[in-house]
Formats: sequence, C-alpha cells, structure tokens
Amino acid sequence: MSNRDIVDVKAWIDSRPISPKQWLILALCFIIIFFDGFDAAVMGFLAPALIESWHISRPEMGPILGAAMFGVALGALIAGPWSDKYGRKKILLLAILCFACFSLASAFARSPTEMALLRFLTGLGLGAVMPNCVTLLAEYMPERRRSLAIAIMYGGFNIGSGMSGFIAAALLPHFGWRSVLIFGGAFPLLLLPVLLYKLPESAMYMVVNKVSREKIAATLNRLGGSFTADSAFVLAAPVMQKKARVLQLFSGGYARGTLILWLTYFMGLFVIYLLNGWLPTILRAGGVSLERAAIVAGLFQLGGAIGGLLVGALMDRLPAKYVIALFYLIGCLCLLSQGVWGFAPVALAVLVFVSGLCINGAQNGLQAFSPVFYPTEMRATGVSWMHGIGRSGAILSSSLGGLLLGIFPGQATIFIILSLPALLAALSIMQHRSVRASRQIKGAELNDLPALSRTLNNR
Repeated sequence: MSNRDIVDVKAWIDSRPISPKQWLILALCFIIIFFDGFDAAVMGFLAPALIESWHISRPEMGPILGAAMFGVALGALIAGPWSDKYGRKKILLLAILCFACFSLASAFARSPTEMALLRFLTGLGLGAVMPNCVTLLAEYMPERRRSLAIAIMYGGFNIGSGMSGFIAAALLPHFGWRSVLIFGGAFPLLLLPVLLYKLPESAMYMVVNKVSREKIAATLNRLGGSFTADSAFVLAAPVMQKKARVLQLFSGGYARGTLILWLTYFMGLFVIYLLNGWLPTILRAGGVSLERAAIVAGLFQLGGAIGGLLVGALMDRLPAKYVIALFYLIGCLCLLSQGVWGFAPVALAVLVFVSGLCINGAQNGLQAFSPVFYPTEMRATGVSWMHGIGRSGAILSSSLGGLLLGIFPGQATIFIILSLPALLAALSIMQHRSVRASRQIKGAELNDLPALSRTLNNR
C-alpha cells in the first residue's frame, strides 16, 4: 500500500476549504440548537399562564421549572458514552425525538406533577442534544475555523431562547399555553426526516469504530473527496485502552484536563444562570425600575450572543485557553466594579452588557475547546460529562439565588460574590494542559507502511 492510499481523515479535513456539505452540517446543527434553546427557555415565559390556569403558587411552579434542568444534566451524562459507542448521529436523532415527543406530551399535562415529570423527560433529550452537536460539528470542521463554527452554532441556542419569548407572546393570547409547547415539539419532529437523510455520521467516529472503507469513502466524497474502497482511512491520534468510557476521562493523562474543564464550566454556568434567573430581581433590590431592570437583563443575553462569535474568532487565531481566561477575567472585573462602586444606570447597563459578552462568550469558547482536548473515541463522553457536571453549577445557582438575595438584600454584595466564580473560572482554565504523546496507530507507526497496511481497515 502506497502513501497516497493512506488517508489521515483529520489532516484531510484540515487541509481543505470548507465544502457546501460542511456548511450544511453547520446549518442543520444551528437549527437543532435553535429548538434546543427554545425548549430550554420556554417554560419561563409560560409560568404565569400555568400559575393562572392551575391556580398554583409560585413555589409550586418551582419543581416544574427545575425538573427540566435535572433532566438536562442527567441526559448529558448518559448521552456521551452512548454516542462514543453507537455513533453521534444515532444518539443525536434519538435525543431530538425524545425532547420533541415529550414537549408535545407536556402540552397535554393535566397537573403540576404530570408537567414536572414530562419536563424532566424532555430535559433528558435536551441534555443529549448540545454535546452531540458540538462533537459532530467539531469533527467535520477544519481546525482553523472550528472555534468560530461552533460559536455560530451555539448562537442558535441564544436566538432560540430569545425567540421563545416572542413566539409565546404571539401564541398565548389566541391559542393558550398548550400551543407554545406544541410548536416547540412539532417542528423538531418535522425536521427529523431531513436530518436522517442529510446529516452524516462523523467520519472520524467511523474510522475509530472500523466501519467499512466504502462507507467512509462515500461520506468523504460528499465533502469533495475522490476516494475508493481501496483507500485506507486513519487518524494520527492516540488509541485509548479499552476501559469504561467514563473512566477513560481519567486515564492516559486526561484526568487533570478533565477536572479543569468540569470546574471551569461549573463556575461559568453558576454565574450565568444566577444572573439569567435573578438579575432583574437583583437590580430591583438596588432601586432600578422594573422596566429598566428588564432591559438591562436583556443586555446580558445580547452580549452573550456577540461574545460567542468574538471568542470563537479569536480562538482560531490565538492560544485558545488564554482567550477564554481573558474573557472570564474581564467579566469578573465588570461584576466586581459594579459591586464596589455602584455605577449609575447607564454605566450599569454597559457593565452588564460587557460582562454578558465576556462570561457567556468564554463559556461558548469552552464548547469549542473541550472537543479538541479529547481523542475521537472518547470525545462525546468528555464533552457530555463536562456539560452534565457543569449543569450542577446552574442548578446550584438557581437554587441559591433567592437565598443570597435574602442574606444580602443589596445588589452590590451580590455582584462582588459573583465575581469570585468568574475569577476561579479564569484561573482554572489557565492551568489546562494538552495531552501530548506520540503513539502508534493500530500497532504501527505511520512511517512503517508495510506494517500499517496490514493493520488498517482490513476487511
């Protein structure tokens, strides 16, 4: 077998311009994440209607809002190992089917208990969607544009979350709260046949799992290749030992990086979800009018959408972890400044916008940073467990928000407290180190062509 018969799939993707098929993959993942964001945020807009319809109190609404978040965390933990075992596409489509069907079922819930259960099941699907989209897109985008592409995809989540409010406002007065949930479930179901036909399985996953060369060649040919069944496809990357997939995250030198990613993601989500859920209340405690508080809180989300693109573009040009750390640090300084000096409303709005741009942007950067750290055979597990463990930060901050406001009624102390996890996130990601090791591929060195020919893709 000659050199030209051996194709390193990652190197081939990195060396080529982005093809129309790769742009299509990005567009499809963007649409998936749009509905993920829609469904994740929609219950906040439906809460007043549910309280009125079922005559329940605000505390009784809490379990309904929190149930999906627990489901998201558990879904992420489960989906990663399954995706590395059964394929990114299969688990992603099952996740979409799960959250779409249970979103539809939620529209017919008859009590708060039923709604909480259905929202938990919806969350299982939602939790599996994001890390699988991140992993699939990361394995199809060239390294020079990967971070920006993932940031664009993640923008679908922010847009979907924001659009859920407008869609709810349009549907609620005429069709009631059930129509909004039907909308959020029906459209992803209609999208499934398109995804089944147009969305490819990861070529890198297929190489690692010894899928036939014909299928790999056909997939890469749709990206502009000209391969045949005689081509041998490889990955110039380490092959992990056969262990339980979660345990792989703590072997081969990956333990340190895994724990740092978990801690950084946890701290970032702690800040983001506390501000998402409690910022209007925090501002009201500081004497800001209700209307202005709503506007300033919206600026935090708007800043995040812009920050994700900015961080992604910079990560493709500069050392990624330093870009992420810098943005966390700037966000920390914005929060700390408002807490220490208590600026006037206009300056407050600017600081909140910049803090949203930086902290949300850095968090989006981790979406692109984490899949690069792990090899293909454990990539989905690594990304998913970062999401799942990190979600505990979101759950904790959502629960602690009211307690902190009770202990520290003024907004100044809350901003100072929130600057601490942002600082920890910056310091944590700075300690991250890549795993560098020269290993054999399937028992042979790349320059040992005769041995390599005997070991690669024998069918």
